[in-house]
Amino acid sequence: MAREPKLSLIPLGGLGEIGKNMMAVRFGENILVIDCGLMFPEEEMLGIDVVIPDITYLLENRDLVRGIVLTHGHEDHIGALPYVLRQLSVPVYGTKLTLGLLQGKLKERNVDATLNTVKPRDIVQIGPFRVEFIRVSHSIPDSVAIAVHTPVGGGRSYRRFQDRPNTRGWPDH
Repeated sequence: MAREPKLSLIPLGGLGEIGKNMMAVRFGENILVIDCGLMFPEEEMLGIDVVIPDITYLLENRDLVRGIVLTHGHEDHIGALPYVLRQLSVPVYGTKLTLGLLQGKLKERNVDATLNTVKPRDIVQIGPFRVEFIRVSHSIPDSVAIAVHTPVGGGRSYRRFQDRPNTRGWPDH
């Protein structure tokens, strides 16, 4: 009897620290990445401009990575992409403002990428992952939570957002 693929959540940054937000969701032979942020250096990190997540796991499994989805445009969620996309050529999904902020960073670093614009309430199929973009309130406009659905279940990534009722007049989800 064939074993059903298992679902794994692999934090690559952002746990127990401010910045470097990055989570890999693995289902069988497929990986989806949520966010790709940087961290600004601590005082004792002389000569360091930015700190990015350790992407060794993604590079070792590059053929399994199906895409990167973004929650919002803060540096700690998109800032590492110009460095990561030099080594990992995968499509990126985000809202209009988030991708607009990212485009400037990619252009500055001369990095080409496939950027796919999504809107809140969109559902996108990325490999076996059904990815739902859910509008949330945050300190930067055009922010979304991500719900990742797989054949064995799923979950939501709120990434520091407040889980509260809609207060801005946007359509409820």
